[in-house]
Amino acid sequence: MPPLIRFTMGLLPAIACAAHAQSPDPTLDLYAQPGNRIAISPNRHLNLRCTGQGSPTVILESGNNADSMAWFKVQPAIATFTRVCSYDRAGTGFSDGGPLPRNVDSNADDLAALIRAARIATPVVLVGHSYGTNIVRRFADAHANEVAALVLIDPPPQGVGAFSPEFEKADAAQRQQMLGALRHCEQGAETGKLEPPASDYKDCLRGPNSAFSAALNTAMRANKIKPAFWQTMISITQTNADLYRQPVSNAETHGAIPLLILQPDTPFEDVPPQFRKAMEQARQKTHRAIAATSTRGKIIAVAQSSHDVQIDQPHAVIAAVRTVVHPH
Repeated sequence: MPPLIRFTMGLLPAIACAAHAQSPDPTLDLYAQPGNRIAISPNRHLNLRCTGQGSPTVILESGNNADSMAWFKVQPAIATFTRVCSYDRAGTGFSDGGPLPRNVDSNADDLAALIRAARIATPVVLVGHSYGTNIVRRFADAHANEVAALVLIDPPPQGVGAFSPEFEKADAAQRQQMLGALRHCEQGAETGKLEPPASDYKDCLRGPNSAFSAALNTAMRANKIKPAFWQTMISITQTNADLYRQPVSNAETHGAIPLLILQPDTPFEDVPPQFRKAMEQARQKTHRAIAATSTRGKIIAVAQSSHDVQIDQPHAVIAAVRTVVHPH
């Protein structure tokens, strides 16, 4: 899958691969229904799942196209030593859609509204994966006094074109191809042709996953036949083009907030070989720039992991969170 499109599509394939048990895992069935739908405005709700007790509260921010289920390996463990919340962003899972465009700023504003509406005590520890690292950083830019620490799981590389103009050209072409496919599926959702799928729309949704129960498969499918899901994916794909084309801003600063970056060793296994070197060069530059935004920034290497560290090496995420929750 092309690099930037890979980050756009997010974690769902990784979850599917990780949950390959012979029979469905019943512990995942909690994701077949909403947790607590919080009203962040008169006509909008975001689905919130909080577990555990203690302070500070940890908030988990998923990658693109992923919802609160992305943290099924991590949240239960964190809940043993503090309160932890995951949620479905606008247009995903059991959350309502949001005003367009959907971008880092609108999602960071939603996070702020959710914290207020759910009366989550601040400062909070923010844990972001992939695209979610941009959201929690943007939130911290605007609400520094509400953030106790940042844990960033493999922030996507920015400014890859500086290392490979060929990458930028190929990525732009494939983004347009992807937007065409997303718009086609959105049309199917608008006209009610995704469920049951008309032949023209059969490629829009995956079939049932044998690792998930019938109830979970049904719920996941129901959430993705809504026009808001496809509208969200289209908007984020468009807005991410500018987000990832630019390097990390020199104006970004997080003062002395503890900031940990978890850096896996094999994040580009699905990237065409000719682009892997440029991707890695851009990733290292991006991670160093982000770490430098805080006087307490640190990069932590994670062995034997893909981009989805919380799936492949969840203990690394749990350990990093524990470090910032209980620093002594």
